[in-house]
Amino acid sequence: MPRLNRRQFSRALVASGGVSLIASSLEATTAQEKGTSRGSLTDVRGIRVGHYTDTRRPTGCTAVLFDDEVNAGVDFDGSAPGEQLVVMLQPVSPLERIHGMLLTGGGPMALGAVAGAVQYLEERKVGYDWGVPNIRVPIVVGTVIDDLAVGDGRIRPDPEAAYKACQAATSGPVPEGNVGAGAGATVGKMLSSQGLRGMKGGLGTASLRLGEVVIGALAVVNAAGDILDWRTGQILAGARRPDGKGFANLAETLKQNLAAIRRQGAFRLDDAPLHSTTLVVMATNVDFNKTQLTKIAMMANCGAGRAISPYHTTGDGDQLFALSTRQLHADVPLSAVGAVAAEVVAEAIGSAVKSATSVEGWPAYRDHKE
Repeated sequence: MPRLNRRQFSRALVASGGVSLIASSLEATTAQEKGTSRGSLTDVRGIRVGHYTDTRRPTGCTAVLFDDEVNAGVDFDGSAPGEQLVVMLQPVSPLERIHGMLLTGGGPMALGAVAGAVQYLEERKVGYDWGVPNIRVPIVVGTVIDDLAVGDGRIRPDPEAAYKACQAATSGPVPEGNVGAGAGATVGKMLSSQGLRGMKGGLGTASLRLGEVVIGALAVVNAAGDILDWRTGQILAGARRPDGKGFANLAETLKQNLAAIRRQGAFRLDDAPLHSTTLVVMATNVDFNKTQLTKIAMMANCGAGRAISPYHTTGDGDQLFALSTRQLHADVPLSAVGAVAAEVVAEAIGSAVKSATSVEGWPAYRDHKE
């Protein structure tokens, strides 16, 4: 039997629908050993990302633009998503492709910023031909996190901020941490009323190339739960003990609270609707239609479930978008891409908190000591 190198092995796994997770682990281990980046969403050719970060307080927005319109699907299992036009990504909608995305901080009021991205694309004649002379209609999906409790919540991204994020969009490596839509993101907040304060979240990205197949992800991590290393289960960032030393471990603390409910009565969760949301954009160069991408989004969202605990709470507005740039026309099994995408998503979420820096009242992973 001929001996395959890692690239050939990875290609064969994806093409055959085999267990591509082995190849993913090989790539991840090699990257860690070399100390290199895990890549960016922009490693999927045809995707550009730009940030606008407001220096007046930690907030901002992130534009995801495309060289050509892309197919798009979504999985949103959170109970309280803040969004614009996301409903059109469901398989029952006849709309197959979109022209841009805007991820923003600032809570629901900041969804008006999407108009700036629409203006940017319309000026460049990007959009659907509406059958009206000189009119192109860009479809820009908007989605938002709540960061209003960090700094002066009256300062929010607006259309001008979104326009600047579009101007900054490039196909180069994506800056991570306290940038763009992740500038004011925080995590581990759902038991803060019990003195278990959270930590700084942020924006992270990752990618994986397996032969000709490329999968990338970008995550804005503003979760109610703890953030875990998806390989080891170790908490990277989340609810801290009252003395600030070490992690409370939300999953274990919730068990203790439930066990004591008869003696102590009900306990409070800080999990109000719209207050905590993780936004993920996952993309591949493989040509999939919207219905297929919807299923891939569901599978990829399992990766977020490995990296966030608890996830999809009643207050979360979690949304995961799956995009296809339609460049690789090959018989690639959907399940193989979905399985690997889950790992890339989990990696991007971990990178978000590892790249974050502290702001007042919210220590970051790199500064927090056990």
